[in-house]
Parts: sequence; structure tokens; C-alpha cells
Amino acid sequence: MASNKNSSSNRVEVPEARDAMDRFKMEVANELGVNLKQGYNGDITARDAGSIGGEMVRKMIKRQEEEMAGQSR
Repeated sequence: MASNKNSSSNRVEVPEARDAMDRFKMEVANELGVNLKQGYNGDITARDAGSIGGEMVRKMIKRQEEEMAGQSR
């Protein structure tokens, strides 16, 4: 895999989606009881940050699976 010094693993590929992803992240954090705030959140634990990211991925996969199942009918 080629390395690009401008790449980031958490880059939003569609800039217009950034606000939606931020809202989604806040919604998931709230559901998990993690006190996430706008801006810097360096004070939360790695465990909490991982929980938020993991739950976001689970929800996105579930949503995609449901969409794919609906298309195959």
C-alpha cells in the first residue's frame, strides 16, 4: 500500500458528509453515556473512544445490510 503523507485514517471522503458524521458520532456517544463535546475530546478514555467508533461501525454495517436486503427483493 502506497503511503501518502496527506492521508489520514479518519478522513471523511465526502466533505459534505462531515456534519452528518459528527451528528452521528454525538448521537452514538449519547446512547453509550459518553460525555462527548464539540471540538477536542482528548480527555475521554481510549476505551470510550473505541466504543463510540465500534458502535458507529456496527450501525453503519447494519444499515447497509438492511439496504442490500431490501434491494434483493
